Amino acid sequence: MHDRIRLGLNVDHVATVRNARGGHAPDPVRAVQMALKAGVDGITAHLREDRRHILDKDVFAIKEVCDTFGRPLNFEMAVTEEMVAMAVEMKPHAACLVPERREERTTEGGLDVVGQLEAVGAAVAKFNALGIRSSLFIATDPAQVRAAALVKAPVIEFHTGALCDAFREQEDVIFNNELNRLQAAVQQAHDLGIEVHAGHGIDFDTVGFIARIPHIRELNIGHFLIGEAIFIGLEASLHRMRDLIDAAHKGVKE
Repeated sequence: MHDRIRLGLNVDHVATVRNARGGHAPDPVRAVQMALKAGVDGITAHLREDRRHILDKDVFAIKEVCDTFGRPLNFEMAVTEEMVAMAVEMKPHAACLVPERREERTTEGGLDVVGQLEAVGAAVAKFNALGIRSSLFIATDPAQVRAAALVKAPVIEFHTGALCDAFREQEDVIFNNELNRLQAAVQQAHDLGIEVHAGHGIDFDTVGFIARIPHIRELNIGHFLIGEAIFIGLEASLHRMRDLIDAAHKGVKE
């Protein structure tokens, strides 16, 4: 069996709660410290153009804490001049390029690498030259996977929202189709030499289906774990997710 699947925590929605009231609490930096002490493998933070949750000061403070713990920061960002410049200044371990629309509540789909080949390729080339790992957050579309390989992205993160929604809504046909698409896309990316991550919508009930797929190296989970922390605490929610991932991945042939 390959090394265990890494678990990354997205702390965006700690900041969402803080910003709803204003002020300083709850502090996403404190959540990062707690999560890293609990053994989480990395931290994800998405600095949106409208600053609806994570703020500029948060990202630099989170990066400092991650550096202190020797764990990676995965900086989620839109493909804009402002965000590319921010990443170049901060030099996170990884920069995950995501689609972004002001009116959406959360990231609703994958990045259109095919349609933005030049802009995405330029960002990936700049990050690769600086030693920042580029990751493209895309749908399970063979054309998008091929485009990711074309721009020499070292990592793909597949959007698992539709898969997880179909499971919760008991849409069995859609769920099976989405699972088959994910399995095929993961294999395609692996065959092209791209490291595979996955994220969006994953909870305790759906993580097992994803963790059982060969060649997935990392899961990035945020909203559910932050929400679950209200009921059982952040450390307990992370440990429970860690145990479920390990149990599902045990014996997987890579």
